[in-house]
Amino acid sequence: MVRNIVHDPIFLAQKSEPATEADAGVIKDLVDTLKANEAECVGMAANMIGVKKSIIAINVGIGQLVMINPKIVSKNKPFMTTEGCLSLAGEPKETRRYFEIEVEYLDREFKPQKQKYSGWSAQIIQHEIDHCNGVLI
Repeated sequence: MVRNIVHDPIFLAQKSEPATEADAGVIKDLVDTLKANEAECVGMAANMIGVKKSIIAINVGIGQLVMINPKIVSKNKPFMTTEGCLSLAGEPKETRRYFEIEVEYLDREFKPQKQKYSGWSAQIIQHEIDHCNGVLI
């Protein structure tokens, strides 16, 4: 189900709770909402649809990559960039990102994964993990 996008900075600044298999419906709603907003958005965290669970989804080519309880375990090559956010109005903000990251997470089947990402994908993942941690961009 496509959900409304949350714009309340007080809600978005709250840290998300770990997700469990009971949150499978949230995953579907998050992916559906990302697909519905793909013209303006390349990634979403569950709090952007009103659910304080640590789940993110990003567009990767022809599909969506879902990460449940993602944690960045290593990062390299810092750089400064400008980012906007579908949930927060206003001018894009400058923020520090890393060109290379390694992330531990659970996939859609709740199986542990550990993957390296770089470039644009790494930047999107960092932005969405910030959402899970209550960090506003």
